[in-house]
Amino acid sequence: MKTFVTVLGLASLVALAACDSAKENQVENAYENQADALDNQADNMEAMADNLSGNAEMAAENAADRLENKADATREAGEAAEDAVEKQQ
Repeated sequence: MKTFVTVLGLASLVALAACDSAKENQVENAYENQADALDNQADNMEAMADNLSGNAEMAAENAADRLENKADATREAGEAAEDAVEKQQ
């Protein structure tokens, strides 16, 4: 039964992926790459904050939080742009 569910799940993913157009994928990938870059910057900022203390540490952590929020907003904007592309088709 597990194998059947796994195969069914994979088949569903393949079918779903086939529904996306190349333009949708391109838009999604562009936004996702930008969001990933922001997440990486946030990770680096948090690592730097670990080596600081007091107000400097708090400032770095706050900057990292802002970067993470920006990454989340970028992902949401990407989803909206992808939806807009889909509606145009």
